[in-house]
Amino acid sequence: MRTALTDLVGCRHPIVQTGMGYVAGARLAAATSRAGGLGVVAAATMSLEQMTTAIREVKQRTDQPFGVNLRSDAADAAERVEVLIREGVRVASFALAPRRELIARLKEAGVVTIPSVGARRHAEKVAAWGVDAVIVQGGEGGGHTGPIPTTLLLPQVVDSVDIPVIAAGGFFDGRGLVAAMAYGAAGIAMGTRFLLTQDSPVPDAVKRLYLDSTDTLVTRKVDGVPHRVLATPFVASLERTRLLRAVVNGARFKRLSGLTWAQLIGEGRRMRRGRELTWAQVLQAANTPVLLRAAMVEGRTDLGVMASGQVVGVLDDLPSCEELITRIMAEAEATLGRITRP
Repeated sequence: MRTALTDLVGCRHPIVQTGMGYVAGARLAAATSRAGGLGVVAAATMSLEQMTTAIREVKQRTDQPFGVNLRSDAADAAERVEVLIREGVRVASFALAPRRELIARLKEAGVVTIPSVGARRHAEKVAAWGVDAVIVQGGEGGGHTGPIPTTLLLPQVVDSVDIPVIAAGGFFDGRGLVAAMAYGAAGIAMGTRFLLTQDSPVPDAVKRLYLDSTDTLVTRKVDGVPHRVLATPFVASLERTRLLRAVVNGARFKRLSGLTWAQLIGEGRRMRRGRELTWAQVLQAANTPVLLRAAMVEGRTDLGVMASGQVVGVLDDLPSCEELITRIMAEAEATLGRITRP
């Protein structure tokens, strides 16, 4: 199925695996790209050295195009961009709008730049800055999300920009792919669906909790901005977060990351910029990675935050990436056949 997305990045199918922290490592990204989608390494939770190692591992596992997700506000963002260029990475994706100079450098080097956006005005801004495509995530999506559902946000963005638009938030099968394309999207991006695959490194106990769950909620208590996660007792406890708890969590992340307290606070300040956060939330924003790592790496379902899209309520299996993408494309072809039948 050839679309503007497959032409732009060189993948066989218009399906993107999103850059989920502590989930989308080399193994998952490579499996997705081998299956014909666009795998994305989540480097925002990696050190520069870890990111470089992950990139090289993907290249050993597959010769298909893949991407790397970066934080545009990271202190070493420019250095990371140079690593992507040097290593021949096809796509740079960003959860927040990259700075103009980063876009210019990537474009100069021929790296496709795809930021994620949650509002039409954000899509218009980055399109004017020269990005190659955008991922538009509606409110159904997991992790950081907005209030507008995909079915309303997607057509707004498609009508306002002249670059390929990739739809995210609420997608898990071939019917959704066809629906997104009917709205004008060039493909779909999925996070929760790829998290729940055999190729995902998430511990089995965490996957089982996802499969058994039907409820998500949007909270600001993780890092001060709306965050869609599984509804768990631990998340409920975050709603009662006080400064002391945030300091304790901050100390855990400090030990894990090797950051000094000054660096930890600096990280929180960067994440706080433009937001109305208390000091407890500033610390919580800075140590959010430790809450993600507790679940996604350590398997601590009782002490971690598990980002999740609303699609979790309809997922009940753990296919391989190959099986998943093959199934989605077969469903898409069958759906097109039904709706175009004379």
